[in-house]
Amino acid sequence: MTSSLLLRNARLLDPLTGEYTEGDLRCADGRIAEAGPGPAAAADVRTLDLRGAVVLPGLIDAHVHVAASTADLGSLPAQSPAYAAAQAARIMSAMLDRGFTTVRDVAGADYGLADAQAEGLFRGPRLLFCGKALSQTGGHGDSRTRGTHVRDDHPCCAGLNRIADGVDAVRAAARDELRKGAHHLKVMASGGVASPTDRIDSTQYSADELRAIVEEAEAANRYVAAHAYTARAVNRALELGVRSIEHGNLLDDRSVELFVERDAYLVPTLVTYWALKEEGREHGLPESSWRKVDEVLDAGLAALDRAARGGVKLVYGTDLLGGMHRHQNHEFRLRAEVQSPLEVIRAATSTAADLLNLTGEIGTLAIGAHADLVVVDGDPLADIGVLTRPFRHVVQGGEVVA
Repeated sequence: MTSSLLLRNARLLDPLTGEYTEGDLRCADGRIAEAGPGPAAAADVRTLDLRGAVVLPGLIDAHVHVAASTADLGSLPAQSPAYAAAQAARIMSAMLDRGFTTVRDVAGADYGLADAQAEGLFRGPRLLFCGKALSQTGGHGDSRTRGTHVRDDHPCCAGLNRIADGVDAVRAAARDELRKGAHHLKVMASGGVASPTDRIDSTQYSADELRAIVEEAEAANRYVAAHAYTARAVNRALELGVRSIEHGNLLDDRSVELFVERDAYLVPTLVTYWALKEEGREHGLPESSWRKVDEVLDAGLAALDRAARGGVKLVYGTDLLGGMHRHQNHEFRLRAEVQSPLEVIRAATSTAADLLNLTGEIGTLAIGAHADLVVVDGDPLADIGVLTRPFRHVVQGGEVVA
């Protein structure tokens, strides 16, 4: 028996057109086999009558840290790898319950977690990983305080980042993460909130170092995602060939021009600043980092608005840490303050799939795509809040998983 699931009487949403089609959707062998008006084949298939409920592609979060079980990122390398894996499995299971059937991890997850999820050892979204992010000494990925000198870069240590300085060292680090199966590389191209010794308005890595990392990614048919806040850091990274900018809260008009010229993507993460300000300290964020949040909190929505009006390709991301992961769907509401519901949905489906080089595979209800779906009560095009409430069903690979 190859057919695994049939959804009857559904309203099927195409994120590209924003149009609904009334009909059935049949999943077979983990893929979408039929979709649209007219009854689908139904022999010996589990059938759900949706009675007009809305079906849209499984959601994609392109900026997560499934290994970030606390907001005190500096404490993560001291965790037992076994404990870190157990925490990540718990975090990923909850992401699946929230409708995210694919996530892109941008520091911390590795091939072990990806393989375990793919083999069904635990439930969770499909995981695209970069391994550890690359940081310069004293950069956003260097969690040492000023009085700490020694660091342990043993490859089996938990944690989100690795430190590499100089062109030869960053090439070796990039090649090492690619050797372990990285789907993309992540670099810290500016200062950040959670790092203890850098300034948010700093640029990080020399042009030669960034260029070398981009060259290594391109040689392996992969790409580079860069953490960057200020226009100076964003523009520099784009000019050097980075494909996706993470955050970008302080970008300018030139940034928008470069995104369009270079066919690059912006992954804003508004909800993490909201959450860090509200409750970051309760979940381990050091006081010094909490005081940095204001520098990027208010600017994020304005940057999103500027980028959206300028035609930048926008992708859904959250960047939540520790106990704040539960706010993952609140990003929909925040973005809807300056974007239409359809634009926000595209960011979490079709456009995200394009960034992940999985166009036609995920983020769509097209025939042949992975049968990753969410079923919701209500019209998300009329009320984006529908995507912030519990879903009727989450389907992954043609199986009802939530």
